[in-house]
Amino acid sequence: MARRPKIPATKYPVERHTLDNGLRVVLAPDRSAPVIGVAVVYDVGIRSEPEGRTGFAHLFEHLMFQGSKNLEKLAHFRHVQGSGGTFNGSTHLDYTDYYETLPANALERALFLEADRMRGPRLTEENLRNQVDVVKEEIRVNVLNRPYGGFPWLKLPPVMFDTFPNAHDGYGSFDDLESATVADAAEFFKRYYASGNAVLTVAGDLDVAETLAMIERHFGDVPARPAPERPSFAEPDLAAERREAYTDPLAPLPAVASAWRVPDPIDDYTAYLPYVVLAEVLTDGEASRLVQRLVLRDRTVTTVGGYLGFMGEPWEVRDPTALLLQAHLPPGGDVDKVLRTVDEELDRLATEGLAEGELARTQARMGTHLLRDTDAALGRALRMAVLEQQRGTPELLNDLPRLVGEVTEEQIRQAAAALVPQRRATVEVVAGGNQ
Repeated sequence: MARRPKIPATKYPVERHTLDNGLRVVLAPDRSAPVIGVAVVYDVGIRSEPEGRTGFAHLFEHLMFQGSKNLEKLAHFRHVQGSGGTFNGSTHLDYTDYYETLPANALERALFLEADRMRGPRLTEENLRNQVDVVKEEIRVNVLNRPYGGFPWLKLPPVMFDTFPNAHDGYGSFDDLESATVADAAEFFKRYYASGNAVLTVAGDLDVAETLAMIERHFGDVPARPAPERPSFAEPDLAAERREAYTDPLAPLPAVASAWRVPDPIDDYTAYLPYVVLAEVLTDGEASRLVQRLVLRDRTVTTVGGYLGFMGEPWEVRDPTALLLQAHLPPGGDVDKVLRTVDEELDRLATEGLAEGELARTQARMGTHLLRDTDAALGRALRMAVLEQQRGTPELLNDLPRLVGEVTEEQIRQAAAALVPQRRATVEVVAGGNQ
């Protein structure tokens, strides 16, 4: 019987509280270094955008940095950086986060800053127009004027999905962005940026009692608004293969990405986890299945990768989501041949199983990555905030390495057997860069 890797477990303490206004609080004390990570996660993301307002969740993330109830524009930047800290925010399919890493003695400053914009950002016409221009420039740089821009995270969902929440362009169209109004922003804030729709996490060098007192002092009087009811974004699985192609005028080489639906990562975690491990078995490192076959042996691709979720976030995603494989091909590469080879390798894995030590090696690497991701206070704060938001179990962070290590070979084989062509959505990039 194959030996399972002994993956070291973390034992970060977790304290959960809820303020009277509905704000959920997670504290993870660790006195090993005088640093704290602060994260605020709102249960609103790209899937929450209404039709006609593509890109709005991301645009609103930008607006949250343009001043707040008691602070002028750029004050947030100045106060965090003046304390020796760093900050940022990001928009995802299912949530939006805001975060800081600071010396421990600057904790109260971070709490004040986050509480102040939770009460209300400065939603002015000037700020809105300015940030619309910033987001449009971001789209130009990251999508329109970059080879493989938006591939595959923007290009594959409309092939796989039919409903607007799951299929639309999360960066947004210029027309939708330009037509956004201050009233739209105010309504979006009122609906989604409610205390009852948020999680605050603090990890690192903190005293629990003192931190709770500070949180109550700064967040306790944020007006109570309940979380909006989250609609179902469910869609049926594909009954037949879907495939589309487009020409990228800047791409020097052809590329292809395929995706298959996977079990619900929240409600069916036991069935979901094998797919996370399978993606790594297939593509993680030179010893992995598809790297060995496609890159090193057949040389039909130059790179290949696999991951869960369109934004590569296996631990922070809700249903519907997918396992993705993507590859870049050499000049004149044959996409059909690559897809046939992937099918062959999946079938071989499903029928013949794994080689001796293959699963253990993969699980050990995944465990190492999980431990490294949450070694820093901010990494812990962010992951715990989303785990609380989506599951109500921030302590799951400590269990993830163990759970990965418990996935069996039989579960991997069953997952591989489910990745059949008729359940597959594929998008192909036709290289136009050499024309």
